[in-house]
Amino acid sequence: MIEMPRAADLKRPDRRTFLAGSAALVVAAAIPTGGRMARAASAVGPFAPNAFIRVGEDGKIVLVMRDVEMGQGIWTGASMLMAEELDVGLDQVTPDFAPPNEKLYANPIFGQQATGGSTSIRADWESLRKAAAIARAVLVEAAAKQWNVDPAACRVERGTVKHAASGKTASYASLVPVALTLPLPTDAPLKDRKDWTLIGTPQKRVDTSTKVNGKTVYGIDVQIPGMKIATVAMCPVLGGKVRHVDDAAARKLAGVVDVLKIENGVAVVGDHFWAAKQGLEALDIDWDLGPQAGLSQADIEKGHADASQAAGLVASKVGDPDAAIAGASVKLDAVYQLPFLAHAPMEPINCTVHVRPDGADVWCGTQVPTRAQGEAAKAAGLTPDQVTVHNHMIGGGFGRRLEAEYVGIAAAFAKQVSCPLKMVWTRETDIQHDRYRPFYFDRIAAGLDAGGQIVGWTHKTTGSSVMARWAPPGMRKDGIDPDAVECAEDPIYEIGSRKVSWVRHEPPGVITAWWRGVGPAHNIFVIESFIDELAHAAKQDPVAFRRPLLGKTPRALKVLELAAEKSGWGSPLPVGTGRGIMVQSAFGSFLSVVCEVQVTDGGQIRLRRITAAMDCGQAINPDSVRAQLEGGLIFGMTSALYSEITLDQGRVQQSNFNSYRMLRMNETPPVDVHIVESTEKPGGLGETGTAAAFPAIANAVFAASGKRLRRLPLAGGLASGA
Repeated sequence: MIEMPRAADLKRPDRRTFLAGSAALVVAAAIPTGGRMARAASAVGPFAPNAFIRVGEDGKIVLVMRDVEMGQGIWTGASMLMAEELDVGLDQVTPDFAPPNEKLYANPIFGQQATGGSTSIRADWESLRKAAAIARAVLVEAAAKQWNVDPAACRVERGTVKHAASGKTASYASLVPVALTLPLPTDAPLKDRKDWTLIGTPQKRVDTSTKVNGKTVYGIDVQIPGMKIATVAMCPVLGGKVRHVDDAAARKLAGVVDVLKIENGVAVVGDHFWAAKQGLEALDIDWDLGPQAGLSQADIEKGHADASQAAGLVASKVGDPDAAIAGASVKLDAVYQLPFLAHAPMEPINCTVHVRPDGADVWCGTQVPTRAQGEAAKAAGLTPDQVTVHNHMIGGGFGRRLEAEYVGIAAAFAKQVSCPLKMVWTRETDIQHDRYRPFYFDRIAAGLDAGGQIVGWTHKTTGSSVMARWAPPGMRKDGIDPDAVECAEDPIYEIGSRKVSWVRHEPPGVITAWWRGVGPAHNIFVIESFIDELAHAAKQDPVAFRRPLLGKTPRALKVLELAAEKSGWGSPLPVGTGRGIMVQSAFGSFLSVVCEVQVTDGGQIRLRRITAAMDCGQAINPDSVRAQLEGGLIFGMTSALYSEITLDQGRVQQSNFNSYRMLRMNETPPVDVHIVESTEKPGGLGETGTAAAFPAIANAVFAASGKRLRRLPLAGGLASGA
């Protein structure tokens, strides 16, 4: 899953408050008693005790999903939570998309209807189980009332209530009319762990079969009667506008229907995508490129370097680290840099909109349904309640679909025609008009005593604030973006004297956004790489150096030891080959990864093996844990080795997978995932592997070649000898 404000970002409640809020969410979402009684009298409608669960008289059990499925497996995990407490089989649950509704479907961790931040299972863990437990209690009470027996004498198996003494049984479907007449309890006990039959067991994905047989409809697959297809050219420089368009040649092409304009873009409408694309290429567009037309990558990097000279806002300080470093036996300082990154989802940005005088319909895949609704309404000159959003499966989000500006763009074009209009961005448009993971420039320093112990540590990060733009209430009262310093201000290591600070620097010419791990991924790369540098300076093994520093985080120490053991840490390797290790606490989970690489004589980095040890608390579906880690690690390996967005003359230079390249199948190493058995509450998964890949590979490259790379992407740095 992909990055969003986490619990630490937006007024984190304590456990008691969170539990109360979760229960309140269920109760507040309940259908009013009067409405339930009226429906029961006419024997109409499903039993819907809350916003998440519907049990129909036809036997269909629907889980209304506030979490969007984009390949991370959340529909399966959430269905398992509900099925466990409702006492039905996973095969009896049908997930469905929640409509835009902040009141009913806001993620309780950050208070918005959004999927991201590796928060879905963490948010669902108690609220969904509680919703299901309440529904089960009412259905059992309905059966007991019919039979005039004690509800405690009844049990449930696969949605059938049974009374052993009398031999009576009743399906949930048959109990719906009675359940509709009963008041909802405000609480219901959750199952004891020993009684779980689903949670913690490997289960097949509930969305696999329709993806395999082609029945899954992604946003890009939407077909609406009378629909036309459009593709779009946006001004190549952010802030620029359309000055003039000569569309004569485009309009002569077969299949081209129309040419539409907005302030900063032009769309060609066709009977099919190929006609629209050919028409777009035939346009002669004169752009007013605006004030950023001369912007270069060098300008951006210099801007960050200059800004980093400022003192910055202090996120945390313990002791006097500057004095400690000044008096240290060994002093070390470094600068680390991380580039802008695109999202490049497999399904490029698309959106279908039909604007009518009285309202509009939107079909797309989005991580933020209410924001998509709002963008469409604003562009079409409507109110949000006049816009219906039909959400779909997403072919890759990674934070890109936490933005909804493309919905507004599609609506702005669609209101110029009378038919439904599907807008599809080409891969080039998708990459060159993305909203990017921030560029970071970090200064870090530390001192060691004669025994190789850290006596002082300073870390200053410079970069833009996604939080300030995307969710201003998430900014701390001291002006700090909590995401920018996450995993840095309170490191997992015991360092007695330390200071962490942040300099906000907004570069021109780009808009920065959430990505699959923003602040944590950046800070973990810097910290874990620098810890390795300190281990080398102390002439200690990197694992041995970390062990005594992890006294306050035993779960981190445990995964470190497990990863080292399973990877064969310390065993001999061929010349030119090395292992790198890292450990992290991020997104509520603990992870250690060992990467084994070979560095060829020509400076190529070849990945040989990845070993991961994960403590994510209670694993809901162990298969999903492994899949999430494997996918996240591969995503991170791609970014660590190759990914970089650069600008020249204000224009993004990368355009497709030839210049913004991916890790290829033949380059992908075997990934071994070892899961720590845990009874702790679940942590996040989607972004953990991505964050871990950066330092694990960088440290392995050093072990293999003796070259310390402090700038991503690594492949470019090694080739240049940086």
